[in-house]
Amino acid sequence: MTPLPGKTGCLLINLGTPEAPTAGQVRTYLRQFLSDPRVIDMPAVPRWLLLNLVILPFRPRKSAEAYRQIWTDAGSPLMVHSRELVRQVQAALGPEVPVELGMRYGSPSLADALNRLRFQGVDRLVVMPLFPQYASSTTGTALAEVYRVLGTWLTMPAVQVVDPFFGHAGFLGAFGAVAAPTLSEFEPDHVLFSFHGLPERHVIRGDATLSHCLASSGCCDRLTSANQSCYRAQCFATARGLAQALDLPADRYSVSFQSRLGRTPWIKPYTDERLAELAKGGTKRLAVMCPAFTADCLETLEEIGLRARATFRAHGGEDLRLVPSLNTHPSWVAAVVDLLRPYLKANTPTTARP
Repeated sequence: MTPLPGKTGCLLINLGTPEAPTAGQVRTYLRQFLSDPRVIDMPAVPRWLLLNLVILPFRPRKSAEAYRQIWTDAGSPLMVHSRELVRQVQAALGPEVPVELGMRYGSPSLADALNRLRFQGVDRLVVMPLFPQYASSTTGTALAEVYRVLGTWLTMPAVQVVDPFFGHAGFLGAFGAVAAPTLSEFEPDHVLFSFHGLPERHVIRGDATLSHCLASSGCCDRLTSANQSCYRAQCFATARGLAQALDLPADRYSVSFQSRLGRTPWIKPYTDERLAELAKGGTKRLAVMCPAFTADCLETLEEIGLRARATFRAHGGEDLRLVPSLNTHPSWVAAVVDLLRPYLKANTPTTARP
């Protein structure tokens, strides 16, 4: 295939992080994050009241303390790993294909990243949200913001979007390569795949059939035309792929969902409840993988590596080991390049799903 005319650039997107582990910086970050109607999907006035009267007066201080426990001399782990990933992908693709990092919330903003690509003469754009499974509150909002920014340009570039890669062989192989040494050394009794949770209503509203999602206990046991775009079904597909890659029998792994907030139902099973069940059921050594995240962050290092470990031990478990995320493992860098390359060739159809 011949190269496309013009200049193609790549935009890698992650969610974002506060500038510093302080209450003020966390408040600024949370205000932007939780003001997004794709994250808190309620009418504007109730969302404003919830955010400004319930969340922001109290949560920033607690979250800042959590961030301080995982902050490094180089800064936020998510930012450090994301910037290094972009640097290595840029090196692999070469200077003729500019690669930039944009965060949906915080800095570097998507607007800044897109402008940097524009100033480099890019007239074709490949966008890769670094979220393996599709959710409106991650991939959806990131793409919506990209389109909003591009809509302000007089001349818009051609845009192609890398599809969710929850079952991509390179993604699964990279996570397997990261996990294998830890599992071999730790020798866990059980492996828990803990994914970020979503409110059940997000999954139900995204069900094009209006009848499949969460209608039965086995609705995510396999991917079908009815659930192929469902976040929960994609998570279970990732878990099955990783279990196969790691040669885990069905009775040695399970799936759960973490980080739920509020009183409304979130997709189940819940990670904190599953931790207690496993410990009480006799599991002594538990390894936890978080395949919804491609870089270690607050939700992996603090929520699982510290708090979940304490919960597991409090219910009778002996030890919990967090398997590192993909970060900048060479297999993951290679997988990102492999995911991008087809979109850098001619005659690739545009894909976009805001």
